[in-house]
Amino acid sequence: MSDDATQLVLSDGQVTADLRTYVSLARAVDDGGIRLQASGSVLAAYVCVMQPKSLGESMPTILGLRTMSLAEPADVDTTVPLAAVADRLARMGTSATALQIPPMTVSHSWSGVTPDRAGWNRQGEIPGQQLIDTAKAGVREVAEIVPVNPGTLIVNNARGAVWGRLNEDTQVPAGAAFAAYALGFLTPEGRVDVYAHHRWLRLSSDRGHVLVRPPVTL
Repeated sequence: MSDDATQLVLSDGQVTADLRTYVSLARAVDDGGIRLQASGSVLAAYVCVMQPKSLGESMPTILGLRTMSLAEPADVDTTVPLAAVADRLARMGTSATALQIPPMTVSHSWSGVTPDRAGWNRQGEIPGQQLIDTAKAGVREVAEIVPVNPGTLIVNNARGAVWGRLNEDTQVPAGAAFAAYALGFLTPEGRVDVYAHHRWLRLSSDRGHVLVRPPVTL
């Protein structure tokens, strides 16, 4: 983060409201960190929906991404607690646009492995309703597999088995569908474009993006 960057000025009150909703949805999934990466007049906000807990797990790394316009150019790249951003957004008025950047930072392995923004190749598209159905079915399956008062290993194995499973037609893991659904990126009537870049996949709708990196195999 540049030394003198203490705030990000969003383009208008609607962008502030959109960021507030995005942060709230991300906290409901995993109340961890958010990477705020501003370059010029664009803010890219990354959050982690799921990632492997240990080497060899079948869980992919799945990130959410929203891009938003800024009223003032900025040069920022910092990862801060979601809770701290939510607190600052809560204290802003409905028409306020100046987001104070939390001074505290957090360290997450996922925040240093985001892919390039260019070089993506389109692979096709998926109906929004299909992804919604996949996400809901996965939630039910995880709930059925995981017993009452399970150990961490059982939970991780169950989640990895369900969310790491690839769709036979699209080769997109079920966890990507869950991320897009949980972060509010899907509509039943919409369609989602699928892109590939080296080992990464990207699901893109007009509401946001999901980035997927396969797990490291032993």
